Amino acid sequence: MFDYENKFLSKGYSKIAGVDEAGRGPLAGPVVVACVIMPLQKQDLIDGVNDSKKLSPKKRDMLYDQIIQKAVCYSVSIIDHNTIDKINILEATKQGMCNCINNMKITPDVALIDAVKELDVNVPTLPIIHGDALSYNIACASIIAKVTRDRLMLEYDKVYPQYNFKKHKGYGTAEHIKLLKQYGKCPIHRNTFIKHFVGDNNEQ
Repeated sequence: MFDYENKFLSKGYSKIAGVDEAGRGPLAGPVVVACVIMPLQKQDLIDGVNDSKKLSPKKRDMLYDQIIQKAVCYSVSIIDHNTIDKINILEATKQGMCNCINNMKITPDVALIDAVKELDVNVPTLPIIHGDALSYNIACASIIAKVTRDRLMLEYDKVYPQYNFKKHKGYGTAEHIKLLKQYGKCPIHRNTFIKHFVGDNNEQ
């Protein structure tokens, strides 16, 4: 999980950032992006860091606290459902990634990105397929993004309890689709994602 970091460390780069998102696929809620520079000295490494999708919610929460405490610098960008509908999810994800990198209080020497290419930033970037499983910094970013988004969806669940967002976090599970058909869309549903289920004019 350190091959990419070690490659850049050997070239004299010390401020290596990882960038990842959570929430590209759901039918509701925002996409959340995180950028983080982690210390890479052996004594500072956090045991158990992995792709956030491979971790239990309890483990993610525990690692999240450790990551933000140890991070040299991190930033988070939240792109809402309206923007996703307006510019599409890929462009919304890119916008979030650019925001995160540009908002870092410490400018990275290089940013390792989970898969996404062609970001308009003044920092060298390297897109890595399955980067959240191959790069320690990207995995840390994935955990920050995932935990941040899950906590947002728990808050939305209090506002729109009929959709059970606390369970599926807005993803298109069978339960969510059933509830969407039953109640129609709510204000945080992505219109461009749910047309197949409720059409264009089903207002809640």
